[in-house]
Amino acid sequence: MTRRPHPHRHWRHRWRHSLRLRLITVFVLLAMAMAAVFLGGMQRAFSDGWRGAAQPIVGDYMDRLVAELGTPPDVARAEALVKRLPISIRIEGPAVNWDSHPQRRWRGFGPGSGRGDWLTRSTADGHRVSFGLGTLPWQREPHGIGGLTLALLLLLIVIAYVYVRRLLRPLDDIRAGAERFGRGAFDQPIPLRRRDELGDLAQRINTMAHDIQGMLDAKRALLLALSHELRSPLTRARLNAELLPATPEGVAERAALLRDLAEMRDLISDLLESERLASPHVALQREPVDLPALVREVVAEHPEGGRVVLDLAEGLPLLALDRLRIRLLVRNLLENALRYGGDAAEPPRIALRAVAPSGIELEVRDFGPGVDAAQLERLTEPFYRTDSARQRATGGVGLGMYLCRLVAEAHGGTLAVRNAQPGLVVTARLMP
Repeated sequence: MTRRPHPHRHWRHRWRHSLRLRLITVFVLLAMAMAAVFLGGMQRAFSDGWRGAAQPIVGDYMDRLVAELGTPPDVARAEALVKRLPISIRIEGPAVNWDSHPQRRWRGFGPGSGRGDWLTRSTADGHRVSFGLGTLPWQREPHGIGGLTLALLLLLIVIAYVYVRRLLRPLDDIRAGAERFGRGAFDQPIPLRRRDELGDLAQRINTMAHDIQGMLDAKRALLLALSHELRSPLTRARLNAELLPATPEGVAERAALLRDLAEMRDLISDLLESERLASPHVALQREPVDLPALVREVVAEHPEGGRVVLDLAEGLPLLALDRLRIRLLVRNLLENALRYGGDAAEPPRIALRAVAPSGIELEVRDFGPGVDAAQLERLTEPFYRTDSARQRATGGVGLGMYLCRLVAEAHGGTLAVRNAQPGLVVTARLMP
């Protein structure tokens, strides 16, 4: 059973991987830090300096308010002042004891607020009038102001995220372009959206991709030229060997010469094909292929194909494959099975079956002596032949299984080799 990752670890991994989220986090933390520093500095400045500057003005205003309350203080006038101004009033004395906000703790305007503070006035009849903060306008609807502040903060974060996302959009284009270039698709360059550092990076990657494409084209041209230049003299040598007089003493020599020339021709073809397939930018000529029909065709073309037992499942889907290279795969596996299992009690078998999600598995088995377990992993290496196959009479130069593995991998599949006791089983999995 697959264990799902913890949500906290998932988001932590996503935050570490995403440059956008980290930039947004830095932006939010920087904004909060700047706000905290600003508010702290302003509070410190006001707490240290506002009292000395405002005390004379506020003191004179308090004297006027006390005079407006009268002697003794009139409660009705005090209530009118509390309604008109955002202040609180407490009256203590022999005749009047009244508090505008008895339900909450007394708060003054500044440090040391309360009784005995400079915001307290005494009347001639012995009453003490203290002033403090009342209900401020933003305290009447605290939830509305708090929600508005939160909404503005979220709006700033969204705006910052959209801006950062637009700022880093070229990174998505560069990533997609790098994936295309890695697959060998150089026809679509990375779009240049801006003329900044990321735009310069995209331009440099496009230039690099263009240079790589040029080198690959030159390599392909060299392979084609090499193939032509090597095959032409081999063809002429083969024709000249065919034209030699068939004297009794020269028949064996001519047959040996023709055999060596044919082996050189096959070796050159296999080397060129292995070089093409080994490249990560191999271009496959894909087309819908009926794999069972192709297997029957290859078996029918082989001189010893009549001895092969076919087990081909019905209703297999058509796969988009490179027909010529799949023929090479089937032919090489068939020749190996007939070469090393032709003398066995049972004939070689070829099976086809569907595999999830939409692939096909090709299995070729012979009933020969098999291969030593220590050599199984090296069978698909280039130019590797087992000890029992090192004689020239067995044919081959050790490229057949290597080419089969390259063909399977070029089609997104795998090639596996195992001993079946008796015999050897080679399984090629092909994906669309």
